[in-house]
Order: sequence, then structure tokens, then C-alpha cells
Amino acid sequence: MKNINLTEKIPQILKEIAVEITNCGGRTVLVGGVVRDLLLKLPLKDFDLEIYGIDNFDTLKAILTKYGSVNEVGKAFAVLKFTAKKIEADFAFPRTENKIGKGHKGFQIISDPNLDFKEAALRRDFTINSMGIDLITHEFLDPFNGKKDLLEKKLIKHVGPKFTEDPLRIYRAMQFAARFNLTIDPETLEIAKACDLTELPKERIFEEVKKMFLLSKKPSIGLSYWPKLGIIKEFPELEALIGVPEEPLWHPEGDVWTHTLMVVDEMAKTKQGDSKKDLVFLLAALTHDFGKPKTTAYIEGSWRSRGHEDEGVEPAKKFLMRLTNETDLISEVLKLVKEHLKPALLYKDNLKNPVSDGAIRRLSLRVNILDLLKIAEADHFGRSTADAIEREFPAGEWLLKKAQELQVKDEKPKPLIMGRDLLDLGFKSSPELGKILKACFELQLEGTLTTKEELLNYARNFPENKD
Repeated sequence: MKNINLTEKIPQILKEIAVEITNCGGRTVLVGGVVRDLLLKLPLKDFDLEIYGIDNFDTLKAILTKYGSVNEVGKAFAVLKFTAKKIEADFAFPRTENKIGKGHKGFQIISDPNLDFKEAALRRDFTINSMGIDLITHEFLDPFNGKKDLLEKKLIKHVGPKFTEDPLRIYRAMQFAARFNLTIDPETLEIAKACDLTELPKERIFEEVKKMFLLSKKPSIGLSYWPKLGIIKEFPELEALIGVPEEPLWHPEGDVWTHTLMVVDEMAKTKQGDSKKDLVFLLAALTHDFGKPKTTAYIEGSWRSRGHEDEGVEPAKKFLMRLTNETDLISEVLKLVKEHLKPALLYKDNLKNPVSDGAIRRLSLRVNILDLLKIAEADHFGRSTADAIEREFPAGEWLLKKAQELQVKDEKPKPLIMGRDLLDLGFKSSPELGKILKACFELQLEGTLTTKEELLNYARNFPENKD
């Protein structure tokens, strides 16, 4: 293989370690995703290195310890974890893996420093992840033509017959397709259909789903493969969207599934780099119309999905619980699912009769207005109507202006009077105190009473519970 120097961006400390390994009779090969990312000129994060020609861990550990700290947590998998100067790297002996049981732990690991690179690479998932670079000679190792698949064919292709032994690779295929805008090889698609996805723990699945959402500009590329890869069968709430009709006047792009993919891509444009918040928004975009399969009906000459925002909460919850046990995340997503149509509905109502300030303030108690506008805008722009193409969303502009005027744009209204204020007036501490506070807050929200003194006067004359 032709020598090619792709190592300029490799940390110097790893090159120095490679020199010492060579002096001990070994060979250091950069492998895996970092080689792929070098070819794509992406930022480098995870460094995986395979060490050939050294026959025991003690020798390798002794070398690494001179340069940084070594963790043996991966020793059972023939891996040492190295850390130094903010650099993290995995040093591993070449190995073969044989499936002997269910799950991702059901593999027999056999390390062999005398394997050749091609034989060691057979255990890898895709050709784009089976390349290597010798850190000393700069020799580029590509036994399965991964470089051509990555840069020319734009293809995800499985390496060998062991592909189906780890069904997580099906999810990895879809997230790589989304992240790098690749097409999955037809033969790989066929092989994927034979994989048993039921043995995968939800935590591992969710990690791949998060990568698809957070690391890609167009998550729809990955999602579009869910039906083809068989993934969607594991998520009936999502599968139910396929073929559900939309009213062409509002959704000329097609069915609910097509609209959902467009909304997800719209939301992906708004990512801010806060993985927790970005994930909430992206999952809300994915699940926002889960109520439509149940509510869609042909009424008076058009397709309607009345009440789908409320009906969508329960299927969205079931879907999310198939992915994760993170209750806070699920709660935040469900708020947006339930309220996502409110900007449009309130705006439509306001065209007939002015919506009360209280309605806006109460909405801000249920959901952050700015967060709500993000999902509403993605929903609106994730279609092919003229106003979406022109990026016009008057409902959003109206609600934002109202929220700014009422000072609830990004925070909830706070009660002007509290329990201690009523105690200072001479009220006794009792459950009835809550009734007064609730009544006062309702008047405050509606704008009937706007100052603390007005509310205290109201409380003084409240018909019950005064001492």
C-alpha cells in the first residue's frame, strides 16, 4: 500500500510512544474511527491504536506508564486506556472475536499480536472503520477499500460474515449514514434484516440514536433507514406514522412520516451545542405528531387530526421509555409534544377575538415559551407550503411579541403574594390559605389585579378564614 502521511494532526505524545514501541520490536497502527475522521478532515477525539509484535501487556503497560496514566479496566478485551495531557487513547492488541452468547458481552476475545492487519480488521463493522495508519512508516492500510467507499462511493458496507454477530451494528449503520451523508450498501441492508434486535439493551440503542441526532446535520437520512433496516419494528409508535394521510393544503409534502422527517431536520438546524437541550428538542420534533395515527379522519372534505397534540402524549411516552429511563428528559419532551400546536391555535383564536393575557401567562406556566416556539417553528417550517418555504410564521412572531410584553418570554410569572404575606395579615395557617393564594394568583395571571397591594386588599376581604 502506498505510503501516505496523514499523521500531522496526531498528538505528538502518541508518536513518541510509537517510537518506543518500535524500539521494543512492536508496531503501532492507528485504527478505527479516527482514521475515517482524518480522511474526512473532521476534528479528532478518540484515538484507538493496535499494537503488533509485543506479546504481553506488562511490556506495553511499562512503556505507556512513562508517558501518562494507564487504566486496565479494558484488559479483559485486550485494551489498555491511556491518559496524558488531556489526550485519551486506547491501546489494544489485535484480536479476534467469536460470538458465544447473547448480548454485547457474549463474545470470546482472543488477542494475538502476530495477526496481520487484514485478519484483525475482519472483526470490525464497516469498511470505513477498518482502515489503519502505521504511525512510524505512515503506511496506509486499507484491506477492504474503505477509503474508496468513504470518499468516492459514499457507501456504508459491512466488512465480513461476522457483521450480524453484534446487532448494534444495525443502529451504527443508520447513525453513520446520517452523520456522513452515506448510502447503506444493498447487500448490507439485506444482511441487516436477519439480525435479532431484541437482545439489545436500551442504553446501547439510545447512545446510537443520540449520535444520529446530535452529530448529524440531517438526522432524517438515518431515520429514513429505520424501515429498511427493520429498526422501526421495535418502535410501533414511530412505525404508525407511515402512510397516515395529511391534508395537502397544509402538508403537500406527503404523509405524517414524511412531515416528521422534515421537522426533525428543521430542528437539527437550531442545535446550540448543549447536548441535553438539543436532544430534548430533537426528540420532541420526532414525537410531536404521535397522536395523528389515532385522530386522523376525513371530515367535510379534508383530512383532520383534531386533538392530536393531547393524544400524542401517551404514545410519545411509550416510545421514549423504549429508549431511555431518563425521566427528566422524557418529561421535558412530553411538555413540548402536548403544547406544540398552541402558538398556531392561539393565533387563530386571536384573529377572531383577542386572546386574554391570562391565556399567555398560563401557557408560560406549563412550558417555556421560547422552547415552545422552537418546536412550533420546526413543525411549521418542516413542510413544503409556500409560507414555510418563504420562512414566514406569523403565529410565532405574534406569540413572541405577546410573551415579551407580558415578561414571560423565558420565565414563568411568579406570585406577587406568598403564604407568609397572608400570615402577616393575621390569617391562620390552614389548608384554606391555599384557596386564597390560588384565587389571588388567578387574578394576577388574568391581569385583573396587578400589584401586591391590590392582591393583599383582595385577600383581606376574602370571605373565609380571616382571624
